[in-house]
Amino acid sequence: MDNWDEVRTAYQVARIGTVSGAAEVLGVHHATVIRHIDALETRLGVKLFQRHARGYTPTEAGADLLRVAQATDDQLNQLAGRLKGHGDEVGGELVVTSLGSLSPLVVPVLAAFQKQHPDVILRFLTGDRLFRLEYGEAHVAIRAGSAPDQPDNVVQPFMKLNVGLYASTAYVEAHGLPEDVDQFRNHRFVAQDDQNSRAPFSEWMRTHVPLGSATFRSTNGLALEEAILAGAGIGFLAEWKAAQRDGLVQVMPPQPEWATSLWLVTHVDLHRTTKVQAFTRFLKTCAGDWDL
Repeated sequence: MDNWDEVRTAYQVARIGTVSGAAEVLGVHHATVIRHIDALETRLGVKLFQRHARGYTPTEAGADLLRVAQATDDQLNQLAGRLKGHGDEVGGELVVTSLGSLSPLVVPVLAAFQKQHPDVILRFLTGDRLFRLEYGEAHVAIRAGSAPDQPDNVVQPFMKLNVGLYASTAYVEAHGLPEDVDQFRNHRFVAQDDQNSRAPFSEWMRTHVPLGSATFRSTNGLALEEAILAGAGIGFLAEWKAAQRDGLVQVMPPQPEWATSLWLVTHVDLHRTTKVQAFTRFLKTCAGDWDL
């Protein structure tokens, strides 16, 4: 379409139903509205409206234009909201991604940040796949494990998660506790089903626990946590999570080699934007109160 102004004018006339109403919304003279409609109908070679005493009613072609223009207008408004976050104001869309297991820690921070900046539209992504910052899929990522090495990303050390080995009181009553690693073969374990998991504690378990003793396996962290609580076996839990749960017994205290490093990752093109800087500062401040 050569002239978006004409389409936008027709959209407002179709939406409101009168030339005067569209002129008021667009901030133009009513003669301009009529001129745009006439020019667009001539350009398209089709009548877009039925004129009558009460105003303008879209024809079938006009209704088609209304649907397309509505979608375009919505997309432009969404784009404006996202671009707003690139300026000096803290607003627009903010996309944060992390492990789903960190939700109890991260979500209160997101909610508190939004209270301070009500123009922010928050999206919190916790899927299993790695969201690509270089493709604009997220503004800020909280990642676990070894330091991310994707090019064009700014990587900052965030904190470490201490991880211990736990069992439920019901499991202990039924099976007792292993006195040392050598007795692990006599016990049942809850384990990550992904044999390629690079989490330090998963690698340790694969080395020290016979595969046949890992009798409950899952790829979902919440499912593993619930399995430990249900007495399915001994398993790893973040120390902060275990502290919030009743009915758990610590089988082995956190070991340095089990600790998981967390990293804050942003793309170099967005790292210095007001929105991203405001959020990462806020997150670091709030994280200082986390009892990990």
